[in-house]
Amino acid sequence: MQSSRTTFALLVLAATLAASGAQAQQVGKTREQVKAELAEAIRTGDIIGNGESSLTLRQLFPQRYPAVATAPGLTRAQVVGELEEARRTGDLMAGGDSGLRLNELYPQSYPPKFAGLGKTRAQVQAELREAIRTGDMMASGETGALLKDLYPERYANVKPAADAPLQARSPSSENMH
Repeated sequence: MQSSRTTFALLVLAATLAASGAQAQQVGKTREQVKAELAEAIRTGDIIGNGESSLTLRQLFPQRYPAVATAPGLTRAQVVGELEEARRTGDLMAGGDSGLRLNELYPQSYPPKFAGLGKTRAQVQAELREAIRTGDMMASGETGALLKDLYPERYANVKPAADAPLQARSPSSENMH
C-alpha cells in the first residue's frame, strides 16, 4: 500500500515536472523557478491528488496544509444587508429536499421578480426560421444532438446568417429542409 502511494506520488511529481518544464520553456522560466513553483505547490497542496475526483491534495486533506490567505470580502454590514434583501425577496433555500427557493415554493408570499424585457414575436419567429435553416435544433429522441450534427450532409453548405439584419432575411429566400 505504501509503495503504491510512493509510486503514485513520484508519477505525479514527474508529470508535474514535465508539464512545468514544457511551460517553463514556453514562457521563459528557469529550471530553478520551476523547481521552486513545484516545491511551493507540494508545500501548499496545490497538486492533484490520486483518484478520479480531480481534487487537489489541499481539498482532499485540508488539515494537512496551511490556510490560504484570502482577499478581504464583504463587510459584516454588507452581508447583513444582502441577507435581509434575500429574506425580503424569498431568495433563501426552502427547508427539505425540494431544492427550491422560498419564492419558488411560495410565490404568493414574496414580491414578483421582474423578468426583464423579452423578445418580440417577430424576433422569436426569425430565430426559429434561422435555426431550422441551419439545423441548429434538437433532433427528436433522447440523444440531445442537434440536427446539423446528426445530418451534416444536409447542412454542409448552409452558412449562418446571424450578422444579417432580420428584415433582410425573408422566409422565401431561406433554404428550408
